[in-house]
Amino acid sequence: MTAKPIEADRIWRGIALLAAYGLPIFFILLPLCGFLVYSLFWVEGTELHYELTLVNYRRFFTDEIYVPVLRQTVVLCLEVAGLCIAFGYPVAYFLSGLKGRKKYTLLMLLLVPLLMSYIIKMYAIRSILGGNGFLNRSLIALGIIDQPLTFFVFNLNAVLLTLSVLLLPFAILPIFLSLERIPKNLLEASADLGGSNAQSFFRVILPLSLPGVISAATFVFVLAIGDFLTPQMVGGQSGFTFGRIIYSQFGTAFNWPFGSALSVILAAVVIVAILVGARFGGEKAGVHR
Repeated sequence: MTAKPIEADRIWRGIALLAAYGLPIFFILLPLCGFLVYSLFWVEGTELHYELTLVNYRRFFTDEIYVPVLRQTVVLCLEVAGLCIAFGYPVAYFLSGLKGRKKYTLLMLLLVPLLMSYIIKMYAIRSILGGNGFLNRSLIALGIIDQPLTFFVFNLNAVLLTLSVLLLPFAILPIFLSLERIPKNLLEASADLGGSNAQSFFRVILPLSLPGVISAATFVFVLAIGDFLTPQMVGGQSGFTFGRIIYSQFGTAFNWPFGSALSVILAAVVIVAILVGARFGGEKAGVHR
């Protein structure tokens, strides 16, 4: 009587293991391997050649366009991560200090934009920052400027601001969870020892929340560097990013091997960013544990 339940349990355990390891391999690892193999092919005119070569990677490093654009994109995404941390930390800190339902109600309201269409959010931002948008019309009406500003329209500044607004909730949530895990008795002990609110924050709260800050920065950086739609819609000719180059290779240029090589390079940058974030986040968590 006990053999069947044990056998059924083994079957379900095998299915769970297959799903846990098989799905990531099938949907993540195999496509990445496919990109890697495809990046070793090459295109001449409109003809695809299946001989393995490193010509696409050689083109990336020797052409004067691609490395500077990748460097510019990395810097841009680091700035996006920095802005999201700078604005997300105070919000997360404020939410963590609330009590009762109010805390989680406000948190849910902050996360509601994640359920909205990405396109709608970008058009909403364009309607605010555009040449005839709300910001310019308000400044003109107040007499602050005489003609619409172009500082936040169709350039890297527009990409920076738009990505920061769109990805801000992804920074708030990890920081909030990190603040929530801080034991309250540590704050009480700090107060009992005569520590002021500022001393408690800088010596207790901030160090213990750094793993969440690093996780948030890594999360935002990875999402930002892989985004090509935002630069396409708000960047214009001056807001060219590495993601737009990859998009153009698959879309207009129809050079899929070179686009695959650029995708592999971008994936390598993302993996390095994740490893660096995990390393520093793990060190901070270990130090303050």
